Amino acid sequence: MNDVRSRRRQSGRPTVSDVARVAQCSPMTVSRVVNGGGGVREETRIAVEAAIRQLNYAPNRAARSLAGASQLRIALLYSNPSAAYLSELLIGCMDAATRLDAHLMVERFDPEQDQAKAIAKLTESAIDGFLLPPPLCDDTALLARLRRAGAHAVLIGPGQAEAHHGVVMIDDYQAAYDMTRHILALGHCRIGFIIGNPQQSASALRLAGYRDAMAEAGAQVDEALVRQGQFTYRSGLDAAMDMLALANRPTAIFASNDDMAAGCIAAAHRNDLEVPRDLTVCGFDDTALASTIWPELTTIRQPIRKMAETGLEVLVQEIRDERADANGRPRLTTLEYELVRRESDAGPPAAKADRTPKA
Repeated sequence: MNDVRSRRRQSGRPTVSDVARVAQCSPMTVSRVVNGGGGVREETRIAVEAAIRQLNYAPNRAARSLAGASQLRIALLYSNPSAAYLSELLIGCMDAATRLDAHLMVERFDPEQDQAKAIAKLTESAIDGFLLPPPLCDDTALLARLRRAGAHAVLIGPGQAEAHHGVVMIDDYQAAYDMTRHILALGHCRIGFIIGNPQQSASALRLAGYRDAMAEAGAQVDEALVRQGQFTYRSGLDAAMDMLALANRPTAIFASNDDMAAGCIAAAHRNDLEVPRDLTVCGFDDTALASTIWPELTTIRQPIRKMAETGLEVLVQEIRDERADANGRPRLTTLEYELVRRESDAGPPAAKADRTPKA
């Protein structure tokens, strides 16, 4: 109690977190009681109301008006280094927020910061739910903290389902498998692969799809052609430069996202190689970058905008179901992907030479 009084003296008025400590529940539960939400046990509700009276807590009027029954406050947390990915994600979220009458807050979230403090700050702002794109969707500490706070969250683009939160994803393994099979069908055997951020579950699934497709085709994977990236342009450039410096360099490189694939094309140019005449390059995501660089990328179209829209729809429905005392469970939604062929792939140089008519 002394800690609560100290914080009140410093801030001038009690906060949601103060009420939560006195009532021995999460800040999100306090927010639900204040806003008339369902899903709170009667004894917990009584404890929260008693704590509110004890502390003379007065909710922020602006926050309460935004968190009313008709309009929900949704926080999109991000820490993704890819501007192209974030652009697609944000457009999808804004479109869905307008259609669903939700107030969207976009917050940069640093995984290295004090997560407890950051989540408490957001819940005190009467946030009703969270959208977590990569890499935050794979941050187990963050997911556990949100679960303990009783927060609603939907994960966008993890490689796998999650028991306590809604998930919107594609089949990353199968998509990478299909792209590798496509490159093999062009006649390539020495296919390099650049792995994405090792902290993201989708990265391991894409690597597994590549390896299994190679094995099924009887093509040996040269481990010198498998390089670690970080889903950034620079990491793709560095990985490709390393592979192209080999005496027996690859004839094709499959990068785990478009940013790294763009780095591969830059590496080819630095080595006086033409794409796709001398080197095939393929990516993943089909962000705007894929069709604005030259040559335009052959890539896997991950429907990022649609994933964001669907994620927000699932989150809003989950919150409204709870407020209506309806029984809802976290939903898993798997969307379709597409292999989009453009100008960055072709047969290997030797194969093209073999098709050239002899004089």
